[in-house]
Amino acid sequence: MADEAKAKGNAAFSAGNYTEAIRHFTDAISLAPTNHVLYSNRSAAYASLNQYSDALTDAKKTVDLKPDWSKGYSRLGAAHHGLHQYEDAVSAYKRGLEVDPNNETLKSGLADAQSAQAAASASSRSRPPPNNLFGDAFGPDMWAKLTADPATRLYMQQPDFVNMMKDLQRNPSNLNLYLKDQRVMQALSVLLNVKMQTHMPGDDMEMPDSPPKERKRPADETESVKEKKREPEPEPEPMEVNDEEKEIKEKKAQAQKEKEAGNAAYKKKDFETAISHYSKAFELDDGDISFLTNRAAVYLEMGKYDECIKDCEKAVERGRELRSDYKMVARALTRKGTALVKMAKTSKDFEPAIETFQKALTEHRNPDTLKKLNDAERAKKELEQQEYYNPELAEKEREKGNECFKEQKYPDAIKHYTEALRRNPKDAKAYSNRAACYTKLGAMPEGLKDAEKCIEIDPKFSKGYTRKGAIQFFMKEFDKALETYQEGLKHDPQNPELLEGVRSCVQQINRASRGDLTPDELKERQAKAMQDPEIQNILTDPVMAQVLKDLQENPKAAQDHMKNPSVMNKIQKLISAGIVQMR
Repeated sequence: MADEAKAKGNAAFSAGNYTEAIRHFTDAISLAPTNHVLYSNRSAAYASLNQYSDALTDAKKTVDLKPDWSKGYSRLGAAHHGLHQYEDAVSAYKRGLEVDPNNETLKSGLADAQSAQAAASASSRSRPPPNNLFGDAFGPDMWAKLTADPATRLYMQQPDFVNMMKDLQRNPSNLNLYLKDQRVMQALSVLLNVKMQTHMPGDDMEMPDSPPKERKRPADETESVKEKKREPEPEPEPMEVNDEEKEIKEKKAQAQKEKEAGNAAYKKKDFETAISHYSKAFELDDGDISFLTNRAAVYLEMGKYDECIKDCEKAVERGRELRSDYKMVARALTRKGTALVKMAKTSKDFEPAIETFQKALTEHRNPDTLKKLNDAERAKKELEQQEYYNPELAEKEREKGNECFKEQKYPDAIKHYTEALRRNPKDAKAYSNRAACYTKLGAMPEGLKDAEKCIEIDPKFSKGYTRKGAIQFFMKEFDKALETYQEGLKHDPQNPELLEGVRSCVQQINRASRGDLTPDELKERQAKAMQDPEIQNILTDPVMAQVLKDLQENPKAAQDHMKNPSVMNKIQKLISAGIVQMR
């Protein structure tokens, strides 16, 4: 919620609505009082309104909360500069550069502060004549006067007007450039506390009963200023609009209070009270969809999913009408998706939830939403498997696969075994049979994967070990095949296929040990072995490197190494792979 208020403050600041930005940042600070960024942002807003004392307070708080953050010192320096405390400004910028020596903003600020300090020092020795008769009108309290007056308050929402006044504050002598703008003339009347009317060149200008001191007119104006009696003014119609605006602001403020009360009730799990406050908040201000998303969160906690979904849908619809922050729309969609997941009972029920999460991600890619999407897709898949589970139909499909296997229709057999596994994913026999089909088709990696799954499901099923061992033997990984057959014999010691597998593997390993392999066989076996991560680890092991060296140069040390079972086992693997030959 603090992020939501912060986002509104940033938007208002970008639009030049600094007063509104301050209000949003204040709301955010009340929700996250230790967030240094919020104080920094509010300090910038105060500074934009020339309220440098308040800007200084927030800047100091920023630095207190985050002393190693360079931007805090930038805010501190700017506030001191605005208060003409140039020495303190220079000190603040220097402290910031100690934290971040390459920060260009701090360097620029320091240079400005030092220039201002030098200029102030020079001016203190000689008092220059005033540059402009109206110079005092554009002092530090200019923004406060313009904001307080009903006639000029609306102009503060117009960026071009704000920029003109900023220019006049910097250089009052530029006033002649803006005299044709009625808004500037109105602002000048407020700042000088006089009554002015917009006039064309040559027209008379209404003055107060007590005229100010005589001042020079521009060269192109020749007529003298005439006094007029101030006539009673009727109640202007725009005041009704201002009253309306005041009422709207009061309602917005009251709505925020209701929201805060709702947040407090929610934290206490007083859900009915929270709903009442959020409902009242939305009645007062239907332009803030956070009231709806918060109420939806309460309904979600209460298990009232239909009400939650209605609020979320209304929030999305209203948010798009108002062009609300896309993050708020995404939040409403995510909350709706969560409610739909809670209501899901079948795999199809997850489809609208998944679609809603996907829409939310198009609005704003939030990690939490992405996780909810992945969880929903996983739950849908698991539920589909459960709904499809049928051991009887799985057995029928496996029998059909067996018939195709006997007829050597291996692709068709694979289809039936796959369907059997969809109906019953825990059928070890179906995995074993499909592994046999893959072996017949020469798809050894797929067959090996199925054989391993078969063993995982039923470690005592001998057929799984014979399938796996046969594939490894075919791939000429004789040492691995030997290990597989030996593991199978632990569960079925008299199994003839496993015993035959062990005999065949030992025979092939002994051929390598005796050096009976042909050059082509040796080359092929070595090339294959070098792709095996286990062989690679053995060859890069410093201990094994020394063992292999001793085998060649130091027979006595080699005999000592052979007494170590681990070393012996690794040597045997290298012999089987054709890397080492014993003569």
